Amino acid sequence: MGDHVSGKTMQRAALARATGCNLETIRYYETVGMMPEPPRSAAGYRLYDATHVARLRFILRARQLGFTVDNIRGLLALVDGGTQTCDEVKQMTEIHLENIRAKIADLKRIEEVLAVTAAQCSGRKVPQCPVLDALAS
Repeated sequence: MGDHVSGKTMQRAALARATGCNLETIRYYETVGMMPEPPRSAAGYRLYDATHVARLRFILRARQLGFTVDNIRGLLALVDGGTQTCDEVKQMTEIHLENIRAKIADLKRIEEVLAVTAAQCSGRKVPQCPVLDALAS
């Protein structure tokens, strides 16, 4: 079976190579219903095609952008149903964006506290440590 994506089919290992996704992750996405069940060869091997590659790449890209599995399921349900509108996708994206902004704000607060605490630490081999004191308070 070839690794390239055209009209040909490929086994799971080739799908993994074509997308950069590991086998266990592909199995997981199949188990949770995000990837459609592929047809099987006469010998029982799963046979993936270009539609599987495109869907897996969509899922992987959405994960890279921080969408949760549930968010991606929602996006895929819109796509699979052929009912998606730009408005619906935008609403889902804006909610996700607000969550990302909140996480960034939290990380900035954490960074500030750690930077101040680390600056107070002498780094010497003494029992007193401002970092530990800050964690204990």
